[in-house]
Amino acid sequence: MAPPILILRDIYLSFGGDALLEGAELAVSAGERLCLVGRNGSGKSTLLKIAAGQIDSDRGERFVQPGTTIRYLPQEPDLSAYETVLAYVEDGLAPGDDAHRASALLARLGLSGTQDPSRLSGGEARRAALARVLAPEPDILLLDEPTNHLDLPAIEWLERELQTLRSALIVISHDRRFLENLSRATVWIDRGATRRLDKGFAAFEAWRDETLERENTERHKLKRKIAAETEWLHKGVTARRKRNQGRLRALQDLRRDRRAQRQATGQVAMAVTEGKLSGKLVIEAKGLCKSYDDHPIVKDFNLRVPRGERLGIVGPNGAGKTTLVNLMTGRLKPDAGSLRLGANLEMTSLDQGRNSLDPDTTLSDALTGGHGDTVFVAGVSKHVIGYMKDFLFLPEQARTPLGALSGGERGRLMLARALARPSNFLILDEPTNDLDLETLDLLQEMLADYPGTVLLVSHDRDFLDRVVTSTIAPDGNGRWLAYAGGYSDMVAQRAEPGAETETSPAKRPGAPKRDDRKTGAAAGAGKRKLSFKDKHALETLPKRIEALTAEIATLRAALAAPDLYASDRTAFDAAAAALSRTEGDLAAAEEAWLALELLREELEGN
Repeated sequence: MAPPILILRDIYLSFGGDALLEGAELAVSAGERLCLVGRNGSGKSTLLKIAAGQIDSDRGERFVQPGTTIRYLPQEPDLSAYETVLAYVEDGLAPGDDAHRASALLARLGLSGTQDPSRLSGGEARRAALARVLAPEPDILLLDEPTNHLDLPAIEWLERELQTLRSALIVISHDRRFLENLSRATVWIDRGATRRLDKGFAAFEAWRDETLERENTERHKLKRKIAAETEWLHKGVTARRKRNQGRLRALQDLRRDRRAQRQATGQVAMAVTEGKLSGKLVIEAKGLCKSYDDHPIVKDFNLRVPRGERLGIVGPNGAGKTTLVNLMTGRLKPDAGSLRLGANLEMTSLDQGRNSLDPDTTLSDALTGGHGDTVFVAGVSKHVIGYMKDFLFLPEQARTPLGALSGGERGRLMLARALARPSNFLILDEPTNDLDLETLDLLQEMLADYPGTVLLVSHDRDFLDRVVTSTIAPDGNGRWLAYAGGYSDMVAQRAEPGAETETSPAKRPGAPKRDDRKTGAAAGAGKRKLSFKDKHALETLPKRIEALTAEIATLRAALAAPDLYASDRTAFDAAAAALSRTEGDLAAAEEAWLALELLREELEGN
């Protein structure tokens, strides 16, 4: 192996409390591809800043091979001192670097270079910062969350660009697919120390789990040995005899070793507060259209979403993902078309920008709404401090203003608030931003067990593949198409010559294709048709559903009268019973209509 061109040795750093880094090590050779992983708050970004020379450690050694060039991409680049984007990028060039490459990279990233940095979006600022560090083609690239705020086309372009560079890479990212595609070695920061695996990220998680299991076994053995030696010590005077003083000192050493062991960081404990059951049909969109300045954003969009569906929405920034979500959830009125939302929907949203967080509000008040010190989660009352601990916040952070939280902490807070609200329809806009890999695992498991419906906007390909059952992607000129399965399934279906797509997510991977159905037993029995009874039901059920929906609204309005319960208990009970019965009738009618619609589509496809 080539000698290292960057070495960090025995790095210690503390910010006044417990040490963040204790004897951390890092070495990178020319052309090496390394990823830096660990829990939020473990010191990944801090170690990268030390490697970049941005901050100094309390103790330890940093060595850089003379003549080695290093470029560092921070999580939040600052462009405020520059008049144009091009000036910002060119300021990162060294004498002798190719100035034309800076302009070329900006053009490939969709930026002209003349933009005012103060007017850039988060994604545009990230692309400008990438151009600044890529343009010089340095010997070492240090990238801290380079995919944040990038859309999928930009992420895939960045992967290809980095694969062609000769630079050594050290990358921090929560994007599993990005790390798997680029890394050849992994450095894990855990409890202040670093451990190296000379394999890419794809092999890391199994190795990490093995390591932690082995440590747990060793810790258990140490605990039993201490217990046995302590029992010997308490038996009497034999422990104080001179010939046994060595054994007593060994026991004291064991106790010191156990105290010195830093426990593994706790796990986020996620529980979702479920609302009442929604109707079988959650969304029915017919011919939805939306344009801005005669530019179509959504055109002739049709979709039926049954309860329990987990829909992923992907596409480049500016394609209209947020507009589509707002149309599908009734927050935005379409220019044309119709939308019907199912019965009993309780929506809870997690917004991408964390814009609903008041920076002056304390962490405790953000979770309780400023009322008391308890939070209701999954039907159970919890003290706010206990709920904070579930999401890895310390008790002393209860009075911390939200403006002082890190990006990862803000992400965990938004999840904690969203999951505490009763819901049967979760709308998640980029929920993976700033979350560490372990928290992403737990969020994935929670969504897999969630009995309601999920609408997920994300650029994280691995997360989409693990979570969603259908993927909606733009097809140009305002058209959006639904594909069965996750992101990889969508890419594969688009690559198939003549592949058909359907704007109904009811079709699942493994279901027979239309051509397969033609050659099956049904085809051999002749072409089936809808019965007269089925056709009549298809024609009459929409009117019945509309009437039931109106009846439910009337009953709810009656029950909302403040004096009904006190003045006429019998009428209140009768209205409540009628509401329950009518909601059940509506759910049954929607289920019957949805089943007949799917059958009609299947038969028409034969």
